Amino acid sequence: MKKKIVSVLLCTAMLSSLLAGCGSDSAAVTEGTGEETTAAADSADGTETADAGSGSVYLLNFKPETDGAWQDLAAAYTEQTGVSVTVVTAADGQYKTTLQSELAKSEAPTIFNIGSTADCAEYANYIYDLTDSSLYEHLTDKSLALEYDGKIAAVANCYECYGIIYNKTILEGYCGLEGAVISSVDEIDNFDTLNAVATDINSRVDEINEALGTNLTGAFASSGLDSGSNWRFSGHLAGIALYYEFKDAGCDLVAGQSTVTGKYLDQFKNVWDMYINTSSADPATLDSGAYNAEQELGLGEAVFYQNGDWEYSAFAPDNENGYIVTTDDLSMMPIYFGVDDANEGLAVGTENHWAVNAQASQEDIDSTLAFLDWVITSDTGRDAITNQMGLTAPFDTFTGEYESQNGFASMVNEYAAAGKTSVAWSFNATPSVDDWRADFMAPLTEYTERGGSWDDVVTAFVDQWAYYWELSNEQ
Repeated sequence: MKKKIVSVLLCTAMLSSLLAGCGSDSAAVTEGTGEETTAAADSADGTETADAGSGSVYLLNFKPETDGAWQDLAAAYTEQTGVSVTVVTAADGQYKTTLQSELAKSEAPTIFNIGSTADCAEYANYIYDLTDSSLYEHLTDKSLALEYDGKIAAVANCYECYGIIYNKTILEGYCGLEGAVISSVDEIDNFDTLNAVATDINSRVDEINEALGTNLTGAFASSGLDSGSNWRFSGHLAGIALYYEFKDAGCDLVAGQSTVTGKYLDQFKNVWDMYINTSSADPATLDSGAYNAEQELGLGEAVFYQNGDWEYSAFAPDNENGYIVTTDDLSMMPIYFGVDDANEGLAVGTENHWAVNAQASQEDIDSTLAFLDWVITSDTGRDAITNQMGLTAPFDTFTGEYESQNGFASMVNEYAAAGKTSVAWSFNATPSVDDWRADFMAPLTEYTERGGSWDDVVTAFVDQWAYYWELSNEQ
């Protein structure tokens, strides 16, 4: 984590236009409550703490990988102020179900995550106006707030990017082999070249391992179709197809529209087939939950892995995962889609916005706002967000040593400097997101594992979008 993403990123027109717009039937996986001590006016790190209030705080965390850091923050704040802070982290891919269950309880979350304006409509009765909050005041780019019904409904707590993480060390070694498709990694700047490289690597695994001393089993890491992994495709990969369709339609790239045609699903199919055909994973078992794509990359068994910059900390040189591949070996490229590859950058956006529960008592609301202010202004909070969670925070308080050191995120600037256009997170427009994704994944799984019809995939993508959009607007 050595590179810094410069603050100008949030000020560019590119991000302003793209960013206007990864969660449980099971209960939360971890829970912690800070023990009350005595109230304090100043934090232990010397940062002045606003009046902490007399209420309590309950954060329902969206990102499982940040749970440990949030538990530590909760304990630190309680020790400094006496305010009880509970952090509950929802199981991966199950946030919405957990949120609905927790909001129905008498002791409901005071802070919860909202992904898009569609969520604002669904949780309208729980939205507290953050217009006068410190969160909104410190937000560097106000387009990173969600506006709904005349309110600042939620404020982004980070922004992220995703693409194809790749092992540049292995790729550079491959380029030096006789018969390699490319002589430089820089030649991978379009889908056809990426597909040719992945296909060649996958067919020469034994040869490459012998020549380079690597542990490869395939070119791409497994594309899990289980609930813990399929969001990468029902959300992020589908989001590229949506982006290009929305762009052609001239509609808001993150708000979307009521109908889609699946215009770019042929390109989705090409990318998906590449993932499946150049991996060692058995396509017939991809929904079994038996695969760990991150581990495959970390152990040097794969060269390519579609995911986002939130993975950066997992590959730190001092990681506790037992990975032999570290951030020094890795970089990120766009998911080249075969549409406008010459101009395509990484996909940049967020589905992580803090909302405050308007149904909580005023005492709890006041203490919640004070806690969030402390998180984004104190040394303890900023260090946790940047250095422990590995996030890129969109607040003007994150300067100097608290600027993001996420090397994947820094690639956004590199592609932008090269004249590439970042891809908006158009999947944020998905209506009834969990239901639509499940309906889309069913025929995709049938196609992948049992030779089902691709036409069924297209039909689900198009028809279920219109169905859930109408259903959502009726509510």
